[in-house]
Amino acid sequence: MKKKNIKNKDENNWEEKVVQVKRVTKVVKGGKKLSFRAVLVIGNENGQIGVGVGKANDVIGAVKKGVADAKKHTINIPLTKYLSIPHPINGTAGAAKVMLRPSATGSGVIAGGSTRAVLELAGIKNILAKQLGSNNTLNNARAVLNALQNLRTFEETAKNRDIEINQLY
Repeated sequence: MKKKNIKNKDENNWEEKVVQVKRVTKVVKGGKKLSFRAVLVIGNENGQIGVGVGKANDVIGAVKKGVADAKKHTINIPLTKYLSIPHPINGTAGAAKVMLRPSATGSGVIAGGSTRAVLELAGIKNILAKQLGSNNTLNNARAVLNALQNLRTFEETAKNRDIEINQLY
């Protein structure tokens, strides 16, 4: 019997984007020890997203570790039918603050830096984002993840308040 190589739909359409690769040094007894730190974003452009960090002696190893770390920290986010977010929200990570607002259809992803990479790989097509506070790439990516994790759908909000969904509008 032949073995078939079957993959789940979720597995084969993950995209990864290297946001930052930094050369970092550690001072040891014999001098300086070089290594690399890679910040990665993975997403399936369908509401699943993860941010990971990897450190290794070479860039390829750091990227592999970053992908593994990002897969451990994936989250699901609610998307509207216009591929935006349901409501405005803020997120924080360290000193980085990010403000996310839903935007009109056709406006595109209005964001910069690592924020843009996270939002695009999440599958969001219409959004306005602003980074506040820190310029740290990793903390800004994590702040976006924090904001997206705290998003609520209209159904969840109506259920939490014990009211019908049409009373929310």
